[in-house]
Amino acid sequence: MGAFGRNHARVYHELEKQGEPVRLVGVVDSDLSRADAVAREFGCRGFGSIDQLLSTHSEVQAASVAVPTAHHREVAQLLMEAGIDVLIEKPLATSLGEADQLIAKSKGRIAQVGHLERFNPAVRATVPLVTTPMFFEVHRLSVFTSRSLDVDVVLDLMIHDLDVVLSFVNSPVREIRAVGLPILSGKVDIANVRIEFDSGCVANFTASRVSTERVRKLRFFQPRQYVSLDYARQDVLVFGLDRDGKDFGTPSANPQINVVKPPIVAEEPLHAELKSFLQCVRTRSKPVVSLEAGRRALGVALDIVSAIHEHSERANLSHLEHAK
Repeated sequence: MGAFGRNHARVYHELEKQGEPVRLVGVVDSDLSRADAVAREFGCRGFGSIDQLLSTHSEVQAASVAVPTAHHREVAQLLMEAGIDVLIEKPLATSLGEADQLIAKSKGRIAQVGHLERFNPAVRATVPLVTTPMFFEVHRLSVFTSRSLDVDVVLDLMIHDLDVVLSFVNSPVREIRAVGLPILSGKVDIANVRIEFDSGCVANFTASRVSTERVRKLRFFQPRQYVSLDYARQDVLVFGLDRDGKDFGTPSANPQINVVKPPIVAEEPLHAELKSFLQCVRTRSKPVVSLEAGRRALGVALDIVSAIHEHSERANLSHLEHAK
């Protein structure tokens, strides 16, 4: 279950208290003492295995899979085979083969991938503004923690932004160039990536988990418009030309450029994500982030990991690392 699994339990419990038609019946963790601790906190039961949960609560309809990525396929498949709809945390799986197995098993089930930033109010407010984006600049920087060191920074942090940009651009990837380095762990801790799409759009990504500050920003340019999104502050600024001389927004220092701040209703992204998932379960509608979308983000992330490895080989960085 881990720390993020506890967050899922917390939000399900909050939704129940707020009158949503949902009831948290249990949490599962191989460490039963940890499951019991979370269960006591949120008024449900703790179980040491999925089989124990299902033998006690055969009425379970939906579940969050918030286990280490290496166990996503096994756990989600077991739940779906039992007739349970699933939200699988990102990344969807460790390989495209595992992702394809999950997609094949999901027929008749509601299956969603936990790409949380799609439910960030700032991202939701930006979606209607997207026309023909041609250049992205994205930064996701975090201070170092011991969390998620089993994967590199691309699959840990950057994949959030890959998913968002892929949903905005909606064009096949043409070329990837990437560089990354392990700094404080045995995996890549900082990475810079340039992606070119068939549409001609170019996106630059920087992700770091060894920064001295926390930054979550995405900016993009499209014809006659510049959009700046701050995930952490949950706000968006739109800079555009006032071609008709009309009041496009708040005038800036340059009278030809106006700034608009779209209205945003603040909400915890996980709260919005789980509420959306439960609505899909009730209405049997397609989730905002399908398994296919999760597979696409995973595929690009894995291509980036390969490009980083190839760059390290060319630059003889792996040799330097071994020589430490």
